Amino acid sequence: MDSFEGKVVVLTGASEGIGRALALALASARARLVLASRSVDRLASLADECIARGAEVLIVPTDVSLRDDCTALIRAALARFTAIDMLLHNAGSTMWSRLDELRDPELLERLMRTNYLGAAWLTWQALPALSASHGRIVAVASLAGLVGVPTRTGYAASKHAMIGFFDSLRIELAGSGVSVTVVAPDFVRSEIHRRAIGPDGRPLGVSPMQEASIMSADECASIILRAALQRRRLVITSLRGRAMRWLKLLAPALVDRLAARAIRRRS
Repeated sequence: MDSFEGKVVVLTGASEGIGRALALALASARARLVLASRSVDRLASLADECIARGAEVLIVPTDVSLRDDCTALIRAALARFTAIDMLLHNAGSTMWSRLDELRDPELLERLMRTNYLGAAWLTWQALPALSASHGRIVAVASLAGLVGVPTRTGYAASKHAMIGFFDSLRIELAGSGVSVTVVAPDFVRSEIHRRAIGPDGRPLGVSPMQEASIMSADECASIILRAALQRRRLVITSLRGRAMRWLKLLAPALVDRLAARAIRRRS
């Protein structure tokens, strides 16, 4: 596959941020899209834009933290298109709180269900179809899935779990024709920061990030889709991220200090 034209792509977290940018780019490539997120209104608006760009579109309101919703999403995709060529896990949620300031630890479970278990459930459900098409699995994880990040304990844990799951699955699928690509973005301008859960369990409402200096969602989407086409194993979107991965082996205490400094600078 050297393009996405005519290919069936199931995309979660499609309604905003990186997901929206991915959907529009895939629509321009004339993919057949199954768009999933919790927001019906945003999905409907996005679907209109994607259709105008030449894509076939099915929207499926989905909360990936609910196993039944994950099952319904894959069944709806197969009922409409009969095949799945790419499963693109982009749905996610984050936090912005020190653990000792968090009022309700239930947030940790919510993050795990959304960021890790939803992706695992969807992959299990879609695997027979992906095997039949020799398809692609693409997991949008995070640099926080490779190194620790202060104020993101639950988020980092869920992304570490996600990367471990897909690294293990890649080995299981060797020789099957199904590829597994993990993308670990650094900071990206996205609504996820505004929706980050604070110490009181509520969304922040405004981004705590200094967003002018970080990667745009469109740039990130372009990197993700190029990696998917090339069936890359792991893509880290920043030079700093690639350096920190190796520094963690050689000078872990230095990486801790750099991670703490990065959060202070961006907030």
